Amino acid sequence: MQNVPEEWREGEERMGEMVVKRKVDSEGKKNEGQGGGEGEKESLMMELTKLVQKVVKESSWWERIGIDCSILAAAFLCLAPAFLLLGSSQVLYFSAGMLLMGMAHAVITFKGTHLASHGSLSESQAWAKVWAVFFIEICGSFSAQAGIQGHIKMHHAHTNVIGLGDSSVWKAPFLPRTVYLFIAPLAVPIITPLVALAHLRGNSVAVMVRTVLMVTLGLYSQYWLLIHVSGFLSPLSALLCMLVCRAMFSVTYIHVNIFQHIGLHMFSATSRPKRIYQMTHGVLNLPRNPLLDWMFGHSLINCHVEHHLFPFLSDNMCLKVKPVVSKYLTENKLPYQEDSYFSRLRLFFSKYQELMVFAPPITELVGVQ
Repeated sequence: MQNVPEEWREGEERMGEMVVKRKVDSEGKKNEGQGGGEGEKESLMMELTKLVQKVVKESSWWERIGIDCSILAAAFLCLAPAFLLLGSSQVLYFSAGMLLMGMAHAVITFKGTHLASHGSLSESQAWAKVWAVFFIEICGSFSAQAGIQGHIKMHHAHTNVIGLGDSSVWKAPFLPRTVYLFIAPLAVPIITPLVALAHLRGNSVAVMVRTVLMVTLGLYSQYWLLIHVSGFLSPLSALLCMLVCRAMFSVTYIHVNIFQHIGLHMFSATSRPKRIYQMTHGVLNLPRNPLLDWMFGHSLINCHVEHHLFPFLSDNMCLKVKPVVSKYLTENKLPYQEDSYFSRLRLFFSKYQELMVFAPPITELVGVQ
């Protein structure tokens, strides 16, 4: 099992050691019937964890980490021909370079930053922290500390809990639905570093300096290469190229972030169900798609349920344990939610006010709270 940085643990869970505590009533007692029912619910997550751990232990390093690292390495290798193609005066070659750089940037910043935030790119704690800074700050133009805090400690630890991990950070109720769904996401490359700077308040001077330097390094490196390798003649044209490449798949990025949680069951912080019920009722998988799987990774697309149940697994391992998880949940009559990308898009477009503007209703799962 891979080692997970102490600050990245969520709730009472580790990747290699799932800790499930029994709740007790205010008097510290339960009758025999209640105890049996509670034990049964707890054993579901424990039993599923053992099944998944068995698959992980039997997997090689290549399966656990190597495949995903290779995909990221391939994305970085694609940058060299992309910069060269962008120096061509022929429209076809220039367009190919733009597309190649946009796709490579998407793989690095969507898949890479997500895996790095979970410490899934290395079994070493020290290297996991290095990769987090590299991918989140240098490549993703965001604060590693704020990213881990928001994604790991809030979204994952409190998935679909109102006021904590309810994905409301992605809502912009003042925007009309067409603007929000199809136009506003194009500003994500500009908004991201500005939000990163806003999150620096209250951090140590060392963290603030590191974040500013790393974000600047990432942005300036691409700008410098466009000027000196691709041969862009003006700063404005280089900056415009950067914006186009970085915004190329940002519409899909916003869609993926809202489709798999918003519109599903939301819970109160005071009466949240046990983890296995919380994740199976509040998380949804999209179907496999070669382009989305490559750019975002399986854990964000077709294995999102598996990812929320076992967040420190790599994309490839989420895909490998998917049959085990889906079979177990189905056999135990737990929901295993799946829906297509365009089905979710139609839902959000037709029910935009209900899903993205108004406060969501709170679900109480009778018998499992």
